[in-house]
Amino acid sequence: MNPRTIYITEADMRRLQPLLERLKNSRDDLRDLQAELTQARVVAPEAVPPDVITMNSKARLRDLETSEEMTYTLVFPDQADIEQDRISVLAPIGTAMLGYRVGDEFQWTVPAGTVRLRVEAVLYQPEAAGDYHL
Repeated sequence: MNPRTIYITEADMRRLQPLLERLKNSRDDLRDLQAELTQARVVAPEAVPPDVITMNSKARLRDLETSEEMTYTLVFPDQADIEQDRISVLAPIGTAMLGYRVGDEFQWTVPAGTVRLRVEAVLYQPEAAGDYHL
C-alpha cells in the first residue's frame, strides 16, 4: 500500500475508531486502515482539501486495467447500499478510497484479486460543500 496523508475530520475519526477497533483483527486491509488512521491528519472540517475523498464524498474512479469508470459515495456501514453506489468504508474498495486525492493511483486487494484505480474526480465532498453535519 502506498504511504499517504489521510485527512480526516474529528467527527469521522470518532466514528471510525470504534468500528475499526472491533474489527481490526478480522482483515488485513482493516489493520492497514487502522495503521493509516494512527498517522492521519485530524482536522476541522473546513481544513480538509476539497480534492480529498472523505466520508460521504462521492468520487469517480477509473480501473487502470479495464478503463472502466465507477462512481461511489463513501459511507459508514449502516448507510451502505451497493445498488445506489453507496460503498461502506469497511468494504475493501471503500477502505482503499479514504484519503486519496484527485489524480492519485492506488492498488488494493479485493475478493476478485488486485485492482489498480485512479481517482478521476471528487464529485461531492461534504466539507467543501459546507455540509458538516454528515
